[in-house]
Amino acid sequence: MDFKQYIRVVPDFPQPGIRFKDITTLLKDPVAYQASIDAMKELIKDKQIDIVAGPEARGFVVGAPLALSIGAGFAPIRKSGKLPGDTIEAAYDLEYGKDRLAMHKDAIQPGQKVLIADDLLATGGTIATSIDLIRQLGGEVVGAVFLIELSYLNGREKLDGIDTFSLVTY
Repeated sequence: MDFKQYIRVVPDFPQPGIRFKDITTLLKDPVAYQASIDAMKELIKDKQIDIVAGPEARGFVVGAPLALSIGAGFAPIRKSGKLPGDTIEAAYDLEYGKDRLAMHKDAIQPGQKVLIADDLLATGGTIATSIDLIRQLGGEVVGAVFLIELSYLNGREKLDGIDTFSLVTY
């Protein structure tokens, strides 16, 4: 399936010069959405995975159904202050400032094999921070899978040699 046809490109959002890749047009089509999960499952079929981790918010809509489809659990990665239990946190750089991501301390058990799933790989900052959090908890990151990769932003370079898979590349 050509997934690009289901992704709306919105010019000048959220600021002039950006061509935002909107996956809501894919998500609203149950056949395309299911096909995208199935295609990601096929990309990672050779990986041993205990748990899938996804950064908010669109990592939830990709990661959770993927986790269910492979019989794995799901661990959310959230912005600081959004999780109710004991957490660990790590800071990462934004274009204009910094932010923090958090995971529950019991989200990943030492030695678990973890796949990171998200809608988009851009600069790699969020995913590199996610890798750091998972490793702090003793997890082994065995791969990362994305609906979309913006290859011109070289995000893979920040992923520390992690096997990386994408359905659509711009």
